[in-house]
Amino acid sequence: MATAYPELKQYIDGAWVHGGSTTTHPVLNPADEKVIAHYREADAADLERAITAAHNGFLAWRTIPLQERTAILLRCADLIRQRADHLAQILCAEGGKRLAEARWEVLRAADFIEWDAHEARRLYGRVLPSDSGIQHVTVREPIGPVAALIAWNFPASFLARKVGGALAAGCSVILKASEETPGTCVALVQCFVDAGIPAGAANLVLGDPPMISERLIRHPAVRAVSFTGSAEVGRIVAGLAAAELKPCVMELGGHAPVIVCADADLQRVVTASITAKFANNAGQVCVAPTRFIVHQSLYEDFVDALTAAAKNIRVGAGTDPDTDMGPLINQRRVDAIDALVTDAVRTGGRLTAGGHRLEGSGYFYAPTVIADVPEQAMAMCEEPFGPIALIASFAELDEAIDTANSLPYALAAYAFTESAQAAGRLTERVECGVLSINHIGAVPTSAPFGGIKGSGYGKEGGIEGLQAYTTLKYVSHQWA
Repeated sequence: MATAYPELKQYIDGAWVHGGSTTTHPVLNPADEKVIAHYREADAADLERAITAAHNGFLAWRTIPLQERTAILLRCADLIRQRADHLAQILCAEGGKRLAEARWEVLRAADFIEWDAHEARRLYGRVLPSDSGIQHVTVREPIGPVAALIAWNFPASFLARKVGGALAAGCSVILKASEETPGTCVALVQCFVDAGIPAGAANLVLGDPPMISERLIRHPAVRAVSFTGSAEVGRIVAGLAAAELKPCVMELGGHAPVIVCADADLQRVVTASITAKFANNAGQVCVAPTRFIVHQSLYEDFVDALTAAAKNIRVGAGTDPDTDMGPLINQRRVDAIDALVTDAVRTGGRLTAGGHRLEGSGYFYAPTVIADVPEQAMAMCEEPFGPIALIASFAELDEAIDTANSLPYALAAYAFTESAQAAGRLTERVECGVLSINHIGAVPTSAPFGGIKGSGYGKEGGIEGLQAYTTLKYVSHQWA
């Protein structure tokens, strides 16, 4: 595994360079807690050079004919697919994901870039009704250099959505990789480089998140911000951007409810949930199903079935083909999950599976199911971001919807019912950015993704994701 990991450098103005800071940062393998690499952090001078490069890169990139820009992005997508096995090994090493899961994410990243490349041809303006001798039109133009700040849990997907979308729209990008998973970003940026991206159009910096974020956002040359991370950090980022009157896309945390109606297929719910809750990155997913709000007629059967399925999950290193669920990313996540479990049980929750760290090296935590969880438990109010399933019951559908809507989080939500009437009420009343009925699946490349309320604003993916990197100009031309 170590031989697959890249040398960690910054990519600034078309060159791979070590960061100028004397501070080095280790990257750990969460499966065994061993250091797999170090990198030197970017300093203020590095960031200034990256911003200047992005400014100049934008002026050059936006003038390249769309057909040529599209060809570069499509070559990048092809390179990612060709290197999928290698990229998956890197992601597995630093992020702890199962190899198959990591490979799926890498291929999905290629799909995002490919879709954005093609969709850029349809960033249309409009011709408005006008009188004789005058024409009114709107045109979409790239907004300018973009600061893209991503989280560690899906580095390939996040990078592809932000960098691919911004480049497709004609913008340049400065990407700040997460300190936990920089290798995936380095290897993916190399795909852009090998595809022919010109110097300055795409830049990568590694280092201290608060320092980098503040300098990028406050600099006048940076025209827009795209952030994926926690709601707490998102408020800080949004505040910095608001002070500079810069538009943002904020993809923040979630606490996804799963409403299981009386007519739901119980086994269908359990099968979908066990994969999405535990096998998918050990529950470290902003759209992971977390609050299971189950009709009282199915409640005990559901608790028993989900508990049995959780106990059968095989936890281990992502390199083991028999592994169903990998480790948490670091010790902080283990401590946070432990604290939430302890509080949930103390406040009246019934622990039916897991609830403890596994013995040995690595940040492994047992898949955990807690029934009868009271609303005041911390885990019911704060995003757990780990392998915890919380179960509560309901009698009437409106009660379940009110419970689902009771938190400030409103990213993803799920429901299972065979009733068209119930599905209609759920669609109309559940507050979220993404609602899935009778399945728990990934949002396709053509669809917009993003939350509302405390889960952020703006969209990634779909035509809406490209439009976020553009401005709309109205032009009135009179010739008579």
